Amino acid sequence: MMIHPILRPFTLALVLLFAWAGPQGVGPAPVDAQDVFADPDPERVPVLLVPGWGDQASDLEPARQWLLQEGWTEARVQALSFDDPWGSNESNAREVARAVESLQGLTGAGRVDVVAHSMGGLALRYYLSFEEGHERVRRAVFLGTPHRGTVAAMLAWGEGGRQMVPGSNFLNRLNANNGVPEEVEALAIRTPVDLRVIPGSSAMLLGALNLEICCPTHPQLVEDEATLGAVVNFLRLGPEGVPDAEVPGERSEWRGSGLRPQPLESWGPWREGWADEMVRRWFLPTQHLRLGPEGRGADPDPGGG
Repeated sequence: MMIHPILRPFTLALVLLFAWAGPQGVGPAPVDAQDVFADPDPERVPVLLVPGWGDQASDLEPARQWLLQEGWTEARVQALSFDDPWGSNESNAREVARAVESLQGLTGAGRVDVVAHSMGGLALRYYLSFEEGHERVRRAVFLGTPHRGTVAAMLAWGEGGRQMVPGSNFLNRLNANNGVPEEVEALAIRTPVDLRVIPGSSAMLLGALNLEICCPTHPQLVEDEATLGAVVNFLRLGPEGVPDAEVPGERSEWRGSGLRPQPLESWGPWREGWADEMVRRWFLPTQHLRLGPEGRGADPDPGGG
């Protein structure tokens, strides 16, 4: 059968339409973004991961995988890469804002949680305090963030490096209002062997829960099992999930149980006698243990003589 040339385009359109519709005459149902990205557990708040100075999203992959194993879906755990990983925290804060809004749009969540490593925590704090982020963020976790700067930043480059130098104008402004807005629940995690946050007390955040975990290095905070376990507990349960965390203004060491608080002002790696205290804390406790023939702790001189 011959088809008039004028009708050929219309005929082709009809053929394609029927081929798409199928024998039932019904095309595929429209796909809503919420159907694709919705979490089977609607109570699970999405999480944004924020990298530190010089890092990108790939450096946060261990933390992302940990959250996936703990039940978060792919769409509800997003890692951010900064345009300039050495750039200013003000610019990075605006990127955090866009990432938070994007995550909300994908998941339909009213608020999100944010886990930030190192300098990324400074951008997060700026976003919370100066970019109205407190209206969108429920809980914030800071991993090894130099809240009052670090001496190591004197060797760092970029605007971000200059802003981390203790006493910088950026830090003075950021810390003028203490920690984070009261609408946000915050947890600051530090390690006693952090060689990038100097002094180590700079990783403590006033107005937040503080937790010391022994003994990942600074980069290992995003992959250490004890650290990520505490992060997950805090994201799920809030302050109740980290009962070993110290009350604001004190410090304690997380041993999985028990709490040994000390006044915040008494802790500082440069104070008089700090070296002797470190020896007592980390080395002497292992000297009293002697293994007996049955493998249990035994007195080296059972007779007492």
